[in-house]
Formats: sequence, C-alpha cells, structure tokens
Amino acid sequence: MRILLTGQNGQVGWELARSLLPLGSVITLDRHQLDMMHPETCRAIIQQHKPEVIVNAAAYTNVDLAEDEIELANTINATATGILAEEARKVNALLIHYSTDYVFDGTKSTAYAEDDVTNPINAYGRSKLSGEQAIQKTGADHLIFRTSWVYSARRTNFLLSMLKLMKTRETLRIVNDQTGAPTWSRSIADITAHVIKQAWTERHQGRFKSGIFNLSGSGNTTWYEFAKSIAELAKADAQFKQSLMIRSIEPITTAEYPSKAKRPLNSKMSHEKIVNRFNIVMPDWQECLRLCMQDVV
Repeated sequence: MRILLTGQNGQVGWELARSLLPLGSVITLDRHQLDMMHPETCRAIIQQHKPEVIVNAAAYTNVDLAEDEIELANTINATATGILAEEARKVNALLIHYSTDYVFDGTKSTAYAEDDVTNPINAYGRSKLSGEQAIQKTGADHLIFRTSWVYSARRTNFLLSMLKLMKTRETLRIVNDQTGAPTWSRSIADITAHVIKQAWTERHQGRFKSGIFNLSGSGNTTWYEFAKSIAELAKADAQFKQSLMIRSIEPITTAEYPSKAKRPLNSKMSHEKIVNRFNIVMPDWQECLRLCMQDVV
C-alpha cells in the first residue's frame, strides 16, 4: 500500500507518520514539500507519487485568525482539499480527510450525528465545511473524520497552553459552558490506521462506501473541567508538580471570555456510525489525557 501523508509536522500528522508505517510505504510531506497555500501545485505531487491512499492532515487551524484571513483559510481548507480529491479520483486513490465539530452551530441539546444539519458560526468552520463539500463533489472514494478539541504533547494546543500557564499563574479563569470531547492526536492516528486497513479490504472486495464519520474522544466535558483534569494530573506527577504555581481554576461563561470567533456551545458528537462501520471502541478522553501527559517534556 502506497500512502501519501500531508501535514506531517502537525499534531495529527506527526502521529500519523508513525501509525501508518505498518500499513505499507508512507510518503510524508510537510508544508514546504506540498504547499496548500498554492493549491494547483498539489496536482503534480499526486501525479508524481500516484499513491493508493492519500491522508490529508494539512489544514488551516487558527480559529480566531481565520476571521481575518478568510481567503487563506478557504484556500487551504477548501480549494486545496478539493484539488487533492480531484487528483485522488484520477489515480484511483482513497482520500482520508479531517474536518471538525465546528461545522455545527452548537444549538442542539444532544450529541450531533453525521447527518445533522450543518451551520458553522465562524470562518474556520465554514472553510472546513466547504472542504467536505468539495471532496464529495469530485466523486473520489473518501472518508472524512470530524474531530474535536484536538491536543497532543507537541505543537500548540489547550493542554500545553494550560501547563504553561499553570507554571506562571496562581489563578486561571476557564470557560465552563462549552461542552465537547477532548481528542488525543494519537487516538486519531491509530483509529485512522485501523480504518484504512479495513477500507483497503472493502475497496478490493467492491463494497466500499464513502462517508463522513465523527471521530473524537469518548465522553464529554467542558474546557473548565478539562483544565481541572490537567491540573490534577500535573499535581500528581513529580515532573510537573515542583514547577506549578496554580492554586485555583475558576469557571466562567463564554460571554466573560470574548474571542474573535464564535464557538459552538455544544460540540458533543455521536460515535454510533464509526463504531458500527469499523468495529472500534472510541477511547475515553480522560485515559487518553493521562497517557498523553506522560509524553509531555
């Protein structure tokens, strides 16, 4: 199996570069080797390597900055993604792509299913939804995974931001009225590898069906409770304990923490579809957090 991976240095891409290795030959590309800011350059790369699977982990992910860089966010998350899908169809490759819970507006009271009506409330969410639609229009074989609250032991994310702040502040005020599922990048990568292996068999047996699937941690929490869990684990670990200044974490509302981009209040997502299709168990977000913190240096 020849796999081409984009965005190799991102949170998910870094983990994918390792999780995909047992499946075959993996060609890893960073943003300098495949520049999603110039979408047309993607065509030559795909035609050069002619992969059998394309895993697109490259994305524009700065939610607040996207409000000012709408065109750039759309170029990377929609236009370039659509071109990858066009080229995937030409070489008969399976395209794996990652989307977001932010395609929903967060007004539903229960967990979102994949076929619920989308209604993104920020520029980032709109660009990712456009990417989904661009893929679907090409007719390429594809699997789109909607993730949420992604974190890892590297790059920039909520976990690392909290650990840094806890070393310099005694009190933190964290939003407590947005609900979702923190998702470890390694879980995303490992599940992706499992799914590709099954999808590979389905395609060769002529029974593969493209689709969108929710892929996030099991269980739900708020940003405030997420931060509290990080603090509890840090205080129990000698590696972190001595450098911590944090004494209290206070819950606040979204209205008390204004940001450039609006966030959905409810990002809970149902896992029934992915569990039934690929026979997997979604990992518990708290256990994943504990494991991930062991990798933080």
